[in-house]
Amino acid sequence: MGLLDDLKERIVIADGAMGTLLYAHGIDRCFEELNVTKPEEIVHIHEAYIDAGAEVIQTNTYGANYVKLARYGLQDDVKKINEAAVELAKRAAKGRAYVLGTIGGLRSTNKSTISLEEVKRTFREQLYVLLNEGVDGLLLETYYDFEELQTVLSIARKETTLPIIAHVTLHDIGVLQHGMPLAEALTELERLGADVVGLNCHLGPYHMLRSLEEVPIPTRAFLSVYPNASLPQYRDGRFIYETSEQYFEETARAFREQGVRLIGGCCGTTPKHIAAIARALSDRTPVYKKEVRQRHTIIVQEEKQTTAPSLADIARTRRSIIVELDPPKKLGLTTFLEGAKALKEANIDALTLADNSLATPRISNVAVGTIVKQQLGMRPLIHITCRDRNLIGLQSHLMGLYTLGMTDVLALTGDPSKVGDFPGATSVYDLSSFDLISLIRQFNEGLSYSGKPLGQKTNFSIAAAFNPNVRHLDKAVKRLEKKIECGAHYFLTQPLYSEKQIEDVYEATKHLPTPIYIGIMPLTSARNADFLHHEVPGITLSDDIRNRMAMCANDRVQSTKEGLAIAKALIDAAFDLFQGIYLITPFLRYDMTVELVRYIHEKERLAKERTVYYG
Repeated sequence: MGLLDDLKERIVIADGAMGTLLYAHGIDRCFEELNVTKPEEIVHIHEAYIDAGAEVIQTNTYGANYVKLARYGLQDDVKKINEAAVELAKRAAKGRAYVLGTIGGLRSTNKSTISLEEVKRTFREQLYVLLNEGVDGLLLETYYDFEELQTVLSIARKETTLPIIAHVTLHDIGVLQHGMPLAEALTELERLGADVVGLNCHLGPYHMLRSLEEVPIPTRAFLSVYPNASLPQYRDGRFIYETSEQYFEETARAFREQGVRLIGGCCGTTPKHIAAIARALSDRTPVYKKEVRQRHTIIVQEEKQTTAPSLADIARTRRSIIVELDPPKKLGLTTFLEGAKALKEANIDALTLADNSLATPRISNVAVGTIVKQQLGMRPLIHITCRDRNLIGLQSHLMGLYTLGMTDVLALTGDPSKVGDFPGATSVYDLSSFDLISLIRQFNEGLSYSGKPLGQKTNFSIAAAFNPNVRHLDKAVKRLEKKIECGAHYFLTQPLYSEKQIEDVYEATKHLPTPIYIGIMPLTSARNADFLHHEVPGITLSDDIRNRMAMCANDRVQSTKEGLAIAKALIDAAFDLFQGIYLITPFLRYDMTVELVRYIHEKERLAKERTVYYG
């Protein structure tokens, strides 16, 4: 008889949390390392769960992979730690319980932090050790990213015929983090070869029960559930779970009615919780049929219809000019609003507003954008960085922008805090720019990151950044293609200072369907040129340009003229290749950008006259 044979006949009880008990004992470091340094502690916990009624235990290997062990300098000990974990679990089990080799997920909210290739390599290394040590099955748990779980499950299924349990982890009731219904996800896992499918972590019994109400009993696989004890409280610097064992005893019966065959516990659960489950399900009798609650269809309203074309559409049909004018670093908007008004009169399509560029605090671009929109009737293009807001803050920020009617956004990773005025400040980076673009696209589909309906579809027009100032332009173009896949509608480049480079960018990107606004920022002085070249990431100036600015280093008026002349030559180079021009205003010198806007419009007028004349 094996685990699957038992599951065919009855409900099987699994163990609870390993980390919770170690944490309660004052251990707050790499739990997996204890397989080697404190083996008796691990054996004792395994035995406590078996004594409580667990018939299945999992190895202490949730984070025993190269990526997670590297955080503690233990990346070279993957084999040793996993081997020890299996040996300890077997020693504790003594034939009284099945031993599952546990492999945890790597990705969370920021998918870009680890590629699928790295996931595969890391997974295989741990998988082969666990299989070689003779585990009774595999437990794939705490996978927020469904793509990752699909990938590793497919690998595991090809490598072994042992039972495989595949668990997704939900942010919200009944849906995965990108909106896939739980029932659909579990069906797919069953199709990929999982023998047991279900849920673990993040949610407690109440929310997991509600999620399972919409899940039919699988045709081949079995259902499993490992709920958290509750939502944790943060008290005296420690996380505390306070759900009573009696509550677990009550909900265990409810899980049986939902068709669950394997039930254990996750964060916050202890041997007392497992004992309560065992008492509640003492006869272990499963159910073979259930009434599936139909998933409630939520009607998502379509986005507000706007008459104005998007900036991407404008750049496809005619010459388009957008101008960046940074919000001030100090309080007071008089000069800024004077510049914005002058740019409006010069006839630009949008005013772009940076989000604390170079990690330097400025007046909120949302506040400034609201004023520009309401008082001047201009179109604000709001930059959003991943640096300053966590996933919660980013979603709230997007909802606020949409509510204010500001739907033109530029998604950026953002300069790290260490380059700015406060190098000790924390850079958040829950998401990368790729993830943020995907999140905004999901908002346009009416879904939050967790997959929960927003009630309305937004209509954000998504700009993304493009830095051509790199050694290998082809690699930068690959990033553009990836951003297009994520949902980018058009691109704004870093400032370019080479006519040849503009031509190279055109040749490298002409196959893309997505408009590109070429960034041009006039130089104001030789010092400004040297600073940009040597100290600002992503900007490179030619020796010729720096020498031209150096020739007028002590003459402000001549420096301005030379900076404008260089910028106009760059505009000439871009004019017939790109419909979009992105002018970046230096130091609130809006007089310079106004002149460049007028120069572009005059070139456009002359070009049209020539077309009519020769046409």
